[in-house]
Amino acid sequence: MDYNKIFEDIYTELSKIDNKGVVAEYIPELSKIDPNKFGVQLTTVEGDKFAFGDWDERFSIQSIAKVFSYVLAYSLIKSDLWDRVGVEPSGTAFNSLVQLESDKGIPRNPFINAGAIVVCDILVSELEKPKEDILTFIRELSGINSINFNSRVAESERSTGFTNMALVNFMKSFGNIHNDIEEVMDLYFNLCSIEMNCMEVSKSFLFLANNGVVPYSGKSILSPSRTKRANALMQSCGFYDESGQFTFKVGLPGKSGVGGGIVAVHPQRYCITVWSPPLNPKGNSYKGMLFLEEFTTRTELSIF
Repeated sequence: MDYNKIFEDIYTELSKIDNKGVVAEYIPELSKIDPNKFGVQLTTVEGDKFAFGDWDERFSIQSIAKVFSYVLAYSLIKSDLWDRVGVEPSGTAFNSLVQLESDKGIPRNPFINAGAIVVCDILVSELEKPKEDILTFIRELSGINSINFNSRVAESERSTGFTNMALVNFMKSFGNIHNDIEEVMDLYFNLCSIEMNCMEVSKSFLFLANNGVVPYSGKSILSPSRTKRANALMQSCGFYDESGQFTFKVGLPGKSGVGGGIVAVHPQRYCITVWSPPLNPKGNSYKGMLFLEEFTTRTELSIF
């Protein structure tokens, strides 16, 4: 299949549509991003690579990184994770406080902000050097040692992260945060600031398309059973309160970030990453969602 031609054709079609999205202005550093950037990259389990546009420019992956932290925590404490965080779609915005009171401080899933903060708390407990260790983990998944945090983005998020601080304090009051709040949130804000390009994201997610094994290194990250569960969580919870729409229109497990990136996984076949900074009202890339819908329609390669 000529993926490069498909990418170009879909991009041409989308260029005729007004981009109704807006960049994430509530994070000052992200508001500076050129809204016209667009990149896409696909890597197959066999190692074939296809790309178009600004695929090699690094961007802030934001909540895409929550998959890495979740997988690392899951590999460390196994099913004990589910005592601290649920596996259900939230049905509310990614930074919502609404459900935490009725759920007694247990976030609905690891991919909303509250859930990712609990995961960071677990990593602070389990790892000697959490920030360094999460970077090492991502570098091993991707095979690229230059991946790093962006301190300007992390500080920018910290300066406006009042809702996230409310979330962590509220969960602390229920006993679901065990460590110092400042240490937990330092890890969280840095996690979200990680910068990668489309190829690096696709390559680092390949183990989820390959039964938990990194194809190029042969390293086992998760068992096949836990890999199935990670993909199921991305399918049902990876796009906040738009997860049902993504499943309905695209038909792949995936994860979005407010930096404009979306990664999607086709088990046994490929990972694809799209980057287009303007977001729709749900916090997902406006054109990224449209692109992936059209891509799985034209290629007839969804899991359904």
